[in-house]
Amino acid sequence: MDCAARLKAVAEHTVLVDVAMLEKVKHLITKASVGGGKVIIAGNGASAAMASHVAVDLTKVAGVRAINFNEADLITCFANDYGYEHWVEKALDFYADPKDVVILISSSGQSANIVNAALKAKTMCLKLITLSGFNEDNRLKKLGDINLWVNNSQYNIVEIVHQTWLLTVVDQIAAERISNEQ
Repeated sequence: MDCAARLKAVAEHTVLVDVAMLEKVKHLITKASVGGGKVIIAGNGASAAMASHVAVDLTKVAGVRAINFNEADLITCFANDYGYEHWVEKALDFYADPKDVVILISSSGQSANIVNAALKAKTMCLKLITLSGFNEDNRLKKLGDINLWVNNSQYNIVEIVHQTWLLTVVDQIAAERISNEQ
């Protein structure tokens, strides 16, 4: 796939989202924030980097408290003590509060630590937003209250689309906040 075809694929997949789903994501995040909750966002690899970016933008740009679990000491301690497949769910045990919203990102939707965290979020009765790609019947996509899925099996395309969707939500929350302050 050449550069033009790759950019076209990203653009096509980005606009295939059901905009009503992004509105629901915005509503869940805003409701949690107004109600005293926070957003917890996690992923692996590039999805972890995206989680950091979105958490900072939610906090700084949109005025929503948000955290991610990308501290090396947290990851290595919890992975060592509880196993890599369980470190994110254990982090939820320690950091999640009842009014929080959890956003979990896995390009494949099959990452054991992210799927286990989704199961934990459900048992804790936390609102759960998932972002995945690849196979439509992936494990993560079956667990969220809202599931955003990219119908593509190329990591970079899935990741770019996920980031675009999440940052669109951040920008919408920020725009509403600014509008309400005026």
